[in-house]
Amino acid sequence: MNNLFDKNEFERWFNESLYTFASAERDEIEGDYSWACFKFQQSAELALKSLLRGFGKHSTSHSLLKLLNEIESLGIDVNEKIKSSARILDANYIPPRYPDAYPAGSPHEYYDKESADKSKKSAELIRKFVEEIVRKYA
Repeated sequence: MNNLFDKNEFERWFNESLYTFASAERDEIEGDYSWACFKFQQSAELALKSLLRGFGKHSTSHSLLKLLNEIESLGIDVNEKIKSSARILDANYIPPRYPDAYPAGSPHEYYDKESADKSKKSAELIRKFVEEIVRKYA
């Protein structure tokens, strides 16, 4: 499968994932937990899209679960731990950014260090999953 994997396109997208993850870490350090959670979701989304791009697939989905379904359609096994991480992160796509996602207050009031840590761990698991698949197939 090596000759079917576009390593350059993968790296282009995966590098952006790493950059976004580092930005999320900086937000977490500064206490901007809502933005950290959103960016951890974005870093995982970019990591999964990098894998799909490597295999020549272009997805417009922002749902990590849907992206994992597309990865499974390529014959790649996705375990429940990865899917669980995707569910955690998918919940961070809209609510951290929009006040009307909550009955009152602003999004930043609903996030804390614990939520950022949980999101970070989930994003790291997804990144490691992508790296493992690339080592296996690229």
